Amino acid sequence: MRVTAVFDLWRNWTRSRSEVEAAELQGETRDVGVASISECKHGALVSVTGTVRVATVRPAAAAPALEIELYDGSGCVNVIWLGRRRIPGIATGRRMVVTGRLTCSPDTRVIYNPRYQLFPRAE
Repeated sequence: MRVTAVFDLWRNWTRSRSEVEAAELQGETRDVGVASISECKHGALVSVTGTVRVATVRPAAAAPALEIELYDGSGCVNVIWLGRRRIPGIATGRRMVVTGRLTCSPDTRVIYNPRYQLFPRAE
């Protein structure tokens, strides 16, 4: 066996579950043909794919908004639908593609009111 093949085999055996998940998500990003979240630039119209890690609904006293954190293995983006408290099918663990204008601050990336496509649920 070549040294690089042995190294690759060893690296696969010693990777954590989160590293394996991140690699799988990055592979899916390439397969779908969208940009990695970490590569997206402020103000750009982007399409990104990932898994919903967190879903948050603002309290009833506040203006209605549904916020999710979408993770693709390279980074996270917050996705916010203003005026909505719920969107059927969007829940933690769901895979999806969102398309919209990316807004960045020093510590967060946000897409407001994007178009979206849900992937079929894993059986």
